[in-house]
Amino acid sequence: MNEFVAVLRAQVDQARQALDQARQVDDNEHVHRHSARLLDLLERAKSHGVDTTDWVSADLVFVATAAAGSGS
Repeated sequence: MNEFVAVLRAQVDQARQALDQARQVDDNEHVHRHSARLLDLLERAKSHGVDTTDWVSADLVFVATAAAGSGS
């Protein structure tokens, strides 16, 4: 794993953890923010040909997509 992928993976992990924490306390503003960040990082990885299928569950991607699109 090169440095770019390692840093990207760490940022995805941080965004996922922050999203999980925001969801646990029903903080909709931060759920939206961390969802958008997570999706942005996954899109960046995809644009560089990085396979992220085992980084984040499909269920969480679905939740993040819904939350980022809601704007709240």
